[in-house]
Amino acid sequence: MVIDQNTLMILAMVGLAALAAGGIAYSLMFQKIDNESRTSRRMEQLGDHGGKISEHGAKAAKGRVADASKRRKSVENSLTALDELNKKKASRSTRPTLRQQLRQSGLPLSPANYYALSAVLGVMFGAVAFVSGQQLPVVAAAAAIGGLGVPKFVIARARKKRFKAFAQEFPNAVDVLVRGVKAGLPINDCFRIIANEAQEPVRSEFKKIIEGQQVGLTIPQSVQRLHEAVPLNETNFFAIVITIQQQAGGNLSEALGNLSMVLRDRKKMQAKIKAMSSEAVSSGGIIACLPVAVTGMLYIFSPDYIGLLFSHPTGHFNLLIIAFWMSIGTFVMKQMINFDF
Repeated sequence: MVIDQNTLMILAMVGLAALAAGGIAYSLMFQKIDNESRTSRRMEQLGDHGGKISEHGAKAAKGRVADASKRRKSVENSLTALDELNKKKASRSTRPTLRQQLRQSGLPLSPANYYALSAVLGVMFGAVAFVSGQQLPVVAAAAAIGGLGVPKFVIARARKKRFKAFAQEFPNAVDVLVRGVKAGLPINDCFRIIANEAQEPVRSEFKKIIEGQQVGLTIPQSVQRLHEAVPLNETNFFAIVITIQQQAGGNLSEALGNLSMVLRDRKKMQAKIKAMSSEAVSSGGIIACLPVAVTGMLYIFSPDYIGLLFSHPTGHFNLLIIAFWMSIGTFVMKQMINFDF
């Protein structure tokens, strides 16, 4: 069989084309083939070690799940314990003892000094009423107001003023804690910085925290005492965050940062509510003072016209009824414009 020259050229061209296609395919698949061969050699070298590694990975995963479950359970237990403790504190905070009220007011008074001062004020008020020629019931009422009402009013006003000042300064103290913890300082050193540089009354309360730790109290116990001394929602939040972090762990700087944000948002909301309710407060004050002001003006310009209210027994009875209903109206208006934060 004789093959001509054209057929040989065609066969040669087909062979060269097939060889070129095979080379191109091999060059494209070389990386994949090389990776598969390396993988197979690696698996052969590992042998039984592969099973051990997978088993170790499974154990590690189970350990992480168990740790997460344990931490979640610890947080739940901490929250339950704190909830029970807060309920007990809430029942005590609604009826604080005299010693607690004096401590919360910041006044340098002991219970004995308070009772002595109340007795002196009662005698003074009663003596002033007696010297002015008032009747015995009026003298007794004046003595009761001086001995019971005035000291309680002063203590309540001092407590409210101190709580307000604490709430204004406390977010700055929490920011100091956040920056200190982020910088790597222990939380005890952050407490000392606040106790040395913060404004009153935050400074004195954090000094008590430091003193409590020096006598053996833990950090959660110390911050719980802070909430007892200053029974505000802000200190309650702070005690909960610190207690949970100490018992269950976690990122303290992030938790305190979120707490600082919450405290500042509460301050903004308080200022907004105060601005929106200022008109109602002014209206309530004007309505409450208007009858007294009108009565005083009538007594000045026409004493004979209104003098019967103060000289006749029927007028005395009417004054009592008027005072009773005015007190109820003032109380209702105050409750309507009073907002709890």
